[in-house]
Amino acid sequence: MDFLPDAARTIIAFLVVLGVLIFFHELGHYAAARWRRVHVDAFSIGFGRALLRWTDKRGTEWRLAWIPLGGYVKLHGQSPLDDTPEAERVPEREGQTFHNKPVLDRAIVVVAGPVANFVLAILLFAALFATHGAPRGLTTIAAVGPGSAAEQAGLAPGDVILSLDGQRITRFEQVQRHIQPRAGQAVQLRVDRDGREVNLTVIPAAQARGDAAPVGVLGIQGGRAQFERLGPLDALWAGTVQTADVSWQTLVGIGEMFAGTRSPKELGGPIRIAEVSGEAATLGIVPLINLMALLSVSLALLNLFPIPLLDGGHLMFYAAEAIRGRPLPPRALEYGFRAGFAVLIGLFLFATWNDIAHGGIGRWVAGWVG
Repeated sequence: MDFLPDAARTIIAFLVVLGVLIFFHELGHYAAARWRRVHVDAFSIGFGRALLRWTDKRGTEWRLAWIPLGGYVKLHGQSPLDDTPEAERVPEREGQTFHNKPVLDRAIVVVAGPVANFVLAILLFAALFATHGAPRGLTTIAAVGPGSAAEQAGLAPGDVILSLDGQRITRFEQVQRHIQPRAGQAVQLRVDRDGREVNLTVIPAAQARGDAAPVGVLGIQGGRAQFERLGPLDALWAGTVQTADVSWQTLVGIGEMFAGTRSPKELGGPIRIAEVSGEAATLGIVPLINLMALLSVSLALLNLFPIPLLDGGHLMFYAAEAIRGRPLPPRALEYGFRAGFAVLIGLFLFATWNDIAHGGIGRWVAGWVG
């Protein structure tokens, strides 16, 4: 895609990445609905007016809409028919109506969307590991800064960091995440040095960062990773492990934001996704597929948050229904959805502001003003 202008490449990469993620997410809902014998009225990629539409032999309308920031699967009778205006009602399909299904069936249909995104991430990582290769030696130390905390602790170039405070480490970014909030605190390291394991204690130095709290640094530089191609089964297992690891690290990062040890400025929205997609597209298909896998994990986790309007919010309501033995009152659902809508709008505006203020657009504006 190097022959395309930057703006066109960014837009195309963004549409491809987001389109694939949304399609698989909604495909999960669709497949689960078919499995639980719920009719699907419509399957849409995008919102708003449909650019393309067709109806299959089962009566499902497939749509491609012009606002590519999401999608949906419209399940038959997803809202109780009594709440639907008379003019908008469609003939009820006996035994295929969503709201008449047991709570377990409804929960399966809802959770299948995030599950599909996890599966997509596993397959994408596995494909990379089988073709491009799995990275090896990601925690090898290439250089140690003179007088740094690492040098004082006895770390040397060529050491491979195995664990920090008993936690297994497989990527250099895990080292950074563990060390940054521990300035001045003793950290136990286990390293592989020429085939033998060595235990060391390091006290990260404090590095100031403006008005924010100082972060811990070791003063080491990571080495260049080597790549090893895996067989199909090994690649699939490695893709599963990688997906689980990325999921955990994402949750840890969110927890650090709430705890105040990580800046919320790192939270990005659609503009940043577009920028990163464009940058990844310039580097080739491997970085683009890797980005798609990472975003697929993020999309799955986001949808599992217990926020009404998201899949996790629906699951929360179904759990309450299972405990109560009957659905929540309509007013409680209405207030819940209103609160969820407010939270999502707030997150969207905050992430968009971060994108504009701290992303490429903000840098461009700052350069133009300067």
